Amino acid sequence: MANRKTSSQASAVVTGAGSGIGRAFAVELAARGGRVVCADINLATAQDTVDLIDAAGGKALAVRCDVSLLADVEALAVVAEDWLQGQVDLVINNAGVGAGGQLIGETPIADWQWTLSINLWGIVHGCHVFAPKLRALGHGGIINVCSTASFAAAPKMGPYNVSKAAALALSETLAAEMAGTGVAVTALCPTWVKTNIASSGRISASSSRLAEKLMARFGVAPERVAKTTLDALDRSRLYVLPQLDARMVWRSKRLAPALYASGAGLINRLAGDRI
Repeated sequence: MANRKTSSQASAVVTGAGSGIGRAFAVELAARGGRVVCADINLATAQDTVDLIDAAGGKALAVRCDVSLLADVEALAVVAEDWLQGQVDLVINNAGVGAGGQLIGETPIADWQWTLSINLWGIVHGCHVFAPKLRALGHGGIINVCSTASFAAAPKMGPYNVSKAAALALSETLAAEMAGTGVAVTALCPTWVKTNIASSGRISASSSRLAEKLMARFGVAPERVAKTTLDALDRSRLYVLPQLDARMVWRSKRLAPALYASGAGLINRLAGDRI
């Protein structure tokens, strides 16, 4: 069991499984022979994902879970272990929300709190609850869905950038702590993926329009991202930057950080003028 690929025949929990990348992960895991607990704050959309898996001959369970609440994530673990009749060996902390469009100092504190409670604390809760179980199990994996925003630091995305940067730091720390345990940790850092995050978050109208244009033009299918990430987990890769632009930003930020920051600000202003 310990020698098989982590994504194959997994006993998995996926948060934010009701749509987008989370749904793609759940469907792909089921296609690889896994059993999947599909958690989402919206039980109806989680059930829609389960119905897709059931129709394809897979096995899945829908559970309502607000990842910003530790008690909900603890309850999710209990339900998952009961349904799976054993330990969870793969956890995908995917649930997240979009936020942006205002400068730091103008963004309402309530938006900071809301974004961090889901994008950061949701992953903290997932790791806090499941990491000790996986460590004791001695195999398996954790995927944390971060973002290129975790290091790109684009203007007017303060809460989102901070939440994802912290999620990446958490993933790196956890990877170091899991070294030698048999548990792989992967941080997914995509750019534009065709999901509903731009329209369902707390994003200003102008920024939402820009995001939707960029997503339509440059976005990749969530199914492609899910497959790429699961394959990377099987190879114990920590970082997954599935698109060329993500890798370009990664390298630019490290080669010329000051120039990168100035350029990011200029590009943001020019883009804003064209909306």
